[in-house]
Amino acid sequence: MNIGISDKAQGSHPTLTAWLAGAGIDSMLIDPADATIRQTQRILHVTEIGLARQHDILIDFADGPPVLRRAKIGRPTTLVFGFEDMAFGHALIAELIRPAVMPACGEPDSAKFLQLAARIARSEASVLLLGQTGTGKEGVARFIHAASSRAERPFVAVNCAALPETMLEAMLFGHQKGAFTGANMSSEGLFRAADGGTLLLDEVAELPLSLQPKLLRALQEREVLPVGATTPVPVDVRILAAGNRDLAAEVEAGRFRADLYWRLNVMPLALKPLAERRQDIRAISAALLLRHAGLNDDLPWPTAAALDRLMAHDWPGNVRELENVLQRAMLMREGSRIDTGDLIIDRAPGLPVAERTVAAPQDDAALSLAEAKRLSQARAIEEALAATGGHRLRAAQRLGISERTLRYRLADMRAAA
Repeated sequence: MNIGISDKAQGSHPTLTAWLAGAGIDSMLIDPADATIRQTQRILHVTEIGLARQHDILIDFADGPPVLRRAKIGRPTTLVFGFEDMAFGHALIAELIRPAVMPACGEPDSAKFLQLAARIARSEASVLLLGQTGTGKEGVARFIHAASSRAERPFVAVNCAALPETMLEAMLFGHQKGAFTGANMSSEGLFRAADGGTLLLDEVAELPLSLQPKLLRALQEREVLPVGATTPVPVDVRILAAGNRDLAAEVEAGRFRADLYWRLNVMPLALKPLAERRQDIRAISAALLLRHAGLNDDLPWPTAAALDRLMAHDWPGNVRELENVLQRAMLMREGSRIDTGDLIIDRAPGLPVAERTVAAPQDDAALSLAEAKRLSQARAIEEALAATGGHRLRAAQRLGISERTLRYRLADMRAAA
């Protein structure tokens, strides 16, 4: 990725190149008037709009409310922000220019991790991705596929824990018509669906022991035997496996075959929990807000205080929890920005968290009927807002109340949070 920054743009935000470098994005100073230089992305100053192309980004420094105007036909993206919003502004720029297949990151160690993943992608080695639930294992798997020679072929992901054990073999390897009750037609299975590409076996530790020898044979012989068939079918698939449990410990406990473990564990990659990637929180928040705001809606910038609160939380649910909190804040906020009062952070089961939420009572006492009613009402309002994309009038109609009543109840929910 070749990023060019003009002198004027660099002068308006002198620390931008350092932030981009820490996020794994290299840049170079350019003259925007030099037509001989070709960059995939240019960052220019707003006064250089006459030299800008639609895919450029125009930036400026100004105190006051931050501004993001998304690119439209004939008009580039424009960002204007001051010192107080600089950290999030730089994170936004990084995520606007980052390729869609590359996971968001702001932590230098995370950038090095992605560089390692890109090098591994150029090989055909099997990769074992380990990390807590919600740390982004599937996102890294998709990045490895996109950076590989198989990028133009299918990427197929299967959650081994989500399929019934009785159907897992047929889902993976395919089946012949009439192979079992209900098999009214033959199926190629996920291995053949991913032929030439990449197959991600998510939650691989959940594979039943009875199926593991068949998976091992498929990996070793590069062929599958559909259920009910007598002749194996050759396949060309790169295997990525992922799990949130220690597979070595599963082998010791006799729940996972050692030979399959070593076949999958050619290149192990361990993802850190979000609590150990503080600067990633800014980058991931920027990426999530860009995704959920939509191209035609105003992006609600978090205030510096809200960003500090996000970075201070331990995120036991990792990125999934962060996404939930940001989606709630976008729906529940009163003003144009996300402030600390808009961040409703759940208490994780078994963990003492100081913040009170609409999803759980602050103490361990039994709920009163009034409290249970309040919590049920809050959940219904959140679900209605989510279902209508945050449109308050349609949400009120869905709930059978007036828009004015909905506003009052939202105010009560914020006061109780």
